[in-house]
Amino acid sequence: MGIITDTVILDKIEKALNEIRPYLEVDGGDIRLIEVTDDMIVKVKLLGACGNCNISMQTLKNGVEVVVKRAVPEVKEVVEITSL
Repeated sequence: MGIITDTVILDKIEKALNEIRPYLEVDGGDIRLIEVTDDMIVKVKLLGACGNCNISMQTLKNGVEVVVKRAVPEVKEVVEITSL
């Protein structure tokens, strides 16, 4: 399995994460893009309060994943690396 290095795709994903980042920061959290696999799985790391929040998976799927897929429709899924 390879890793996407296309800067256009990575920039679109980073822009999407920047769009949702303020909502995470309000609750003391943040998010970092780790990598995008060649099968278009986006791997992220939830930081701060988001890292151990009991609704972090809901935030990831209903917030982060929606925004990322809107920016890059080819993305299949967004996963948090500690859940792998």
